Amino acid sequence: MSVTDRQISRRRKPHSQRTFRADFSSAEARGPIIDQHGREVPPESLGDGFREFRFDFATTNPFGKLSREQRLARLEAVARLLDVAFILPGTKIRYGIDGLIGLIPVVGDLIATAFSLWLVQEARALGAPWHITVRMLGNVAVQGVIGTVPVAGDAFDVLYRANMRNARLIRRWLERRRH
Repeated sequence: MSVTDRQISRRRKPHSQRTFRADFSSAEARGPIIDQHGREVPPESLGDGFREFRFDFATTNPFGKLSREQRLARLEAVARLLDVAFILPGTKIRYGIDGLIGLIPVVGDLIATAFSLWLVQEARALGAPWHITVRMLGNVAVQGVIGTVPVAGDAFDVLYRANMRNARLIRRWLERRRH
């Protein structure tokens, strides 16, 4: 017993009336909970708090109200990622995403400088005084200008590490301020 194309087309709803929503109301429909090693986790070991967990993207802002220590930790983490996240195999030379992005002529250097300027803006949000900000902008300018030189500039980017220098400036300023 086959169904013809005409019968199928009569059964379909018009495009405006179609709904594409899955109904996952029961735990069986969602399937088992798997850990990072691929093993099944028994639901009773998770407790009631896990089953009721909801994350609301409308009200949660990861860049919102952070403490000074949280902002500083984020600034230092981004600086490490930009400048010293990786090791060149067979050597002890460390480089980061800044060095990789800088390999793209002109555009890469502009993107890397934009990331560095974001770190300066974060320092201002931490309350850094003008003289610290000027030194940070100087580090970014030196790396940005010399980084535009085709081959030598890329090597300079890897060795100069303006973002790590700026993170150290902020850390020292905050430590002196506490004492």
